[in-house]
Formats: sequence, structure tokens, C-alpha cells
Amino acid sequence: MTQSAKLALEDGTVFTGTALGAIGEVTGEACFNTSMTGYQEILTDPSYCGQILTMTYPLIGNYGVNAEDMESATVHMAGFIVREASRTVSNFRAEGSLDEFLAKNNVVGMAGIDTRALVRRLRSHGSMRAVLSSIDLDDASLVEKAKQSAGLVGRDLVQEVLPEAQSEWQQDLSPWIKMGDRNRALTSRKDQDLHVVALDYGMKWNIPRHLRDLGCQVTVLPGTTSAGEVLSHNPDGIFLSNGPGDPEPLTGPISTIQGLLGKKPIFGICLGHQLLSLACGAKTFKLKFGHRGANQPVLDIETEKVEITSQNHGFAVEEDSLPACLEITHRNLNDNTIAGVKHKELSAFSVQYHPEASAGPHDSEYLFLRFREAMDEQKGAAV
Repeated sequence: MTQSAKLALEDGTVFTGTALGAIGEVTGEACFNTSMTGYQEILTDPSYCGQILTMTYPLIGNYGVNAEDMESATVHMAGFIVREASRTVSNFRAEGSLDEFLAKNNVVGMAGIDTRALVRRLRSHGSMRAVLSSIDLDDASLVEKAKQSAGLVGRDLVQEVLPEAQSEWQQDLSPWIKMGDRNRALTSRKDQDLHVVALDYGMKWNIPRHLRDLGCQVTVLPGTTSAGEVLSHNPDGIFLSNGPGDPEPLTGPISTIQGLLGKKPIFGICLGHQLLSLACGAKTFKLKFGHRGANQPVLDIETEKVEITSQNHGFAVEEDSLPACLEITHRNLNDNTIAGVKHKELSAFSVQYHPEASAGPHDSEYLFLRFREAMDEQKGAAV
């Protein structure tokens, strides 16, 4: 017997479907992702902490899940919604089904609703607070819970996904990536002659895999680490990771980045991009419904080339607040928001998307090589 589940939005809208994964009740901000594949990588991206995610592609789960495609140790998002969850798994790499994976990781999910109607409402009215439940099925009760739930603005969600301690990254980049990307195979290095400290605010695992593949020893530190502690590791470069939620409450990490600027080359992704911009004096704002998907077009202003990128963020850097020391390097072509910046005088740059892909296109992998070149240049100048 199938169990019912309901999603209630703060504006009073209620969707009824069937339970998927774990039975329970969760609150979070309702949002959507436009990717057609990569649901496991999306599920295990810590940047989704505090969110109830809807996939716009109608059939999810058809190729199963496997240990190799994990982007963190578990699922951090609040809930997961699909139009249709595949009942069968057809892929030689599969080690289990989506439903089993959600249940194992205690993720409350729902299937069988009109996801197009939900996404159109979120696009029209913006992301909303919501409750997803397979326990309480009373519409009025659920809507009230959604109204009373916490939003994302002003919350420090990084504290919920931080690593507990320092670690030395050991995993290599998947051979599947190199098989499909000849340029990646040509740039791979195994000498590990550079040392990168990665500040982890909720980092996807494919980021340190890429850094390691380009010949970097990677030390992962919690994102709350002080500038002095970071520099005590004597890194050749500093990486600022992705992570969840509103960047402006993260005063500690912002102060740390201010203490690191000019000391070593810095490369930031997603939340790391926002934090670098804030550390330089910019401001951020909440997007109406965010950018989430593996098909987001970005213009590289210098080369005038368009990259198709993987993105997951609900906040962006406010252009009118950009300080004179920062230059815009990339733009999101869907809404013309800032998608990348670099410091005009210091070795520091960042992008508001995911060049490590996983899942997503590999158009932006060159940014890791650019970081490597910046470290090589500074290390050479110091000799």
C-alpha cells in the first residue's frame, strides 16, 4: 500500500503525492534544479542544506546510485521531490535504487505531483518556506507549519555541514572523467609538488579530486579555521569551497579571508566566491528563485566564450556594491548577474558556479589549471 505525502508552501498552496524514501516531516525552502541527470551528486551536495529540492526533469532514479558518485558522506538537503521515481534500475554501475538510497540516508521524499506547476509557482513568486510530510496530511496544519518555519536569510547553515577536523585528501579523480575528456588526461599530474589548503564550508568531493589530479597535495580544514592556522600549514594556495545558505552571517570566515588576501593565491567557488567578494567589501542579495542546474550559460568576458555550467546557489554578489579592487570576469546569461570576479592587484579570483561539475559539463575545468598556474607563478617568484 502506497503512503500519501504532502508539500505545503507558505502561500497556502498544497501538493499531494506519494511518499518516497524515509517517512517523516521536514521543513525547508522549496527550490528546483533543472538538471536531467546527476541526481545522486545533487543529493549529496552539502550546499542544499536547509532546502526541499524539486527536480524539473520528470523521470529520476532510472540509473540507480553507487558509492563512486557521492559528493559527500551523506545527504544534507531537507527533502526531495520528483514527478516520477523510476521503479527499475538500468545501469551496470548501479549498486541500489533511489528509493533505497533516500530511506538509508533518512531523506523524506515525495513523487507523483505536477512538478511543472510547482516550479512555475516558484519562478513566479520566488522560493518559499515549505513543509514536506508523510505523517501530517492536514492542509491547514501544514501551511501553518510552513509559515512558522525558518527561512535561509540570516542563518549560518555552514555550521551544520562543516567537517569535524583537518584531513589530508587521498581520493583520485574518477577515470570515467578522463576517458571522456582528452584535455583533462593531458593536464593530469602526479608529482604533488604544490600544497593547497581547502577551506571546507560544505565542499563537494570532486573539487579536491580535481586539485589532486593537477599535482596538488590537499589539506582540508574546517571553514571556521583562522587565517593564522591556515598560513601555519605553509600552503602554496588557498581554496574557498562551496557551501549552503546566506553568506553575510559568516563573519568569521569573511575575517579569515581578509587575513589571507595577498598572502597566497586564492580560488573560490560558489559560497567561496560570495565570501571572497564580501571580504573585499561587496554585498550579497537573495535571488528570486536561485540558479540550480547543470545547464546554466555563463559568459567569460575576457574570451567572449560561453560556458555551460553546473550551479547551485540562492544568493549572488550585488553589482552596485562591487568595490574598485574587484573586476567582473564572468556573467550569468540568464539574468546578467555576476558569475565571476578577480582582484585587480592580488592573486585572488572566484566564480559563482561549479567547474568541478559532478554532475554537469566540463567546460570550466580550465579554472583549476588557472589556479595551478597562479600558484606556480608565485612559488617561482619566491625562489
